[in-house]
Amino acid sequence: MIVEGKKFLMRCDPVLQKIIPIVNDPIICTTNNVFNDLLSCVIEQQIHYRSTKKQFKKLLDKADLQELTPENFSIFEDQALKDAKLSERKFSTIANVIEFWTENNIPWHQCSDEEVVHELSKIKGIGKWSIDMILLYTLNRPNIFSLDDFHIKQIMTSLYQLDSKSRLKAQMKTIIDHWHPHQSTAFLYLLEWKKANKEL
Repeated sequence: MIVEGKKFLMRCDPVLQKIIPIVNDPIICTTNNVFNDLLSCVIEQQIHYRSTKKQFKKLLDKADLQELTPENFSIFEDQALKDAKLSERKFSTIANVIEFWTENNIPWHQCSDEEVVHELSKIKGIGKWSIDMILLYTLNRPNIFSLDDFHIKQIMTSLYQLDSKSRLKAQMKTIIDHWHPHQSTAFLYLLEWKKANKEL
């Protein structure tokens, strides 16, 4: 995904043409575990691949678990989650995720992007950003770009000199439409640029 997308983006976007050669290539070692990764989004408000505080990992460590599954969730709940300082809303969303997994057995890797969105949107408390993160990081889909991502909004406003006070998402969409079908790679390279430019 990254190699092909990198070549395409450097040809079609002059900003990315300058950025991509000077940052690290993105590396995602996916868990392939939608349940685990979705709950990391809920608990930490950040998918664990991008986490700096590592709150989700610390809770897993406390429960002596490598990954979260529906089968070991009761251990996680008893050993770590019950003492976690989470909001009532987060606990409610976690309960909704558990209920969904109890009632459904979905082959996520066989689903289209649209099917994944349709199914995960059924879970109360799970929003578009979390679903985008699952598609991009967990399922490694090639053409995902979250216009709701706070850091991406900052990055694109800076790099493309966008007006943050005037329909920012519409301005962003005009740019990213040219990145089809490699929007995921563009998203990841923009985050790599942020890592290399901490002052943003």
